[in-house]
Amino acid sequence: MIRFYIIGISDSPTPYFPPEVEEIIAKHRVFSGGLRHHEIVRSYLPKQAIWIDIKSPLDEVFRQYQNYRESIVVFASGDPLFFGFANTVRRKMPQASIILYPFFNSLQMLAHQLMMPYHDMRIVSLTGRDWHELDRALIERSQKIGILTDHVHTPTEIARRLLEFGYSAYVIYVGVNLGNPDKQSIRRFTLQQAATETFNTPNCLILEGIDSPRARPFGIPDADFALLDGRKKMITKMPIRLLALSLLNLHDKTCLWDIGFCTGSVSIEAKLQFPHLHVVAFEIREAGKQLMDENMHRFGIPDITTVIGDFLKEDVAHLPMPDAVFIGGHGGKLKDIVQKAARCMTETGTLVFNSVSEESLVLFCDSLPPAGLELKEKIRIAIDDYHPIIICKAERRQTD
Repeated sequence: MIRFYIIGISDSPTPYFPPEVEEIIAKHRVFSGGLRHHEIVRSYLPKQAIWIDIKSPLDEVFRQYQNYRESIVVFASGDPLFFGFANTVRRKMPQASIILYPFFNSLQMLAHQLMMPYHDMRIVSLTGRDWHELDRALIERSQKIGILTDHVHTPTEIARRLLEFGYSAYVIYVGVNLGNPDKQSIRRFTLQQAATETFNTPNCLILEGIDSPRARPFGIPDADFALLDGRKKMITKMPIRLLALSLLNLHDKTCLWDIGFCTGSVSIEAKLQFPHLHVVAFEIREAGKQLMDENMHRFGIPDITTVIGDFLKEDVAHLPMPDAVFIGGHGGKLKDIVQKAARCMTETGTLVFNSVSEESLVLFCDSLPPAGLELKEKIRIAIDDYHPIIICKAERRQTD
């Protein structure tokens, strides 16, 4: 069993190591870390030291570790358990022994320099990740967000994204080369200023709300949506929309497919109420792309994946598999759509369909058994002078 000593450091060119850590360094032969870490600690290593660079692909790094039957000393940035290398070791080598000597992480150091309490700070890592968790924090109206960046998700691009989707009530604090007294820089920007700046690396940032967050309604008024050719009937009405989403049990789901999204009202309402969801929306009409884009910007919903084309012909293998499916439009191909959706849906998935007629209700119910689904619930609801809607919930048929 390999033992790892993982030592957190800052970007200081002259790191301080307590006597216990100095002794560990002196008594070991195999060391590892990033290129930047090697430059910082090179003069502290024994003369016969072996160094293993931590770089992609990580599988090769861990293959090199396996060549040694002795303890390995790893240098990592800040707190190695804070989106750090200790988590990678635990995932790749769960049987390994880890002894940890953490330092302050970069967001702590930035907060310290700003004299900013950070017990209420929402933490988001965009390092090697997509925008999902930042978008979630924005939709949930977090007022203090600490962000770890990378070469794609830069402070500039983050500021632009916030401005694009209407989250303008923040200021941004950017820390560069934290811990290095010769290179460290900490500056405050408006989002408009940050959107035109170029920043050195490594950096991190804190977003701080400076005004009341934008409203987050429970149930978006129908009149607030941009509509397809202005047609008021081409939208799932708000009470029906909320009831359909409740039947999908979205608080327990991870991915929603909205098939036949039209205005995008169901996708947008789902994402607004359940920001943890990954939402994929399908629409056969080309006009749907522009309509969804406009409504996403209206309501500050950045990350719905929009697929334009015939759902039945789409290659969906690259998309996240759904555990919730809403069928909002079917173009007379309901049975085939149910079949394909059921094949893609996870074992714990739920499918909801809004039937507008007795004929479509019969067709939906007849489509379930061949797809391995069974009807669990149906609710009849009428809004004003519109025709009644029957909301149907189906799940996988249980076998003994």
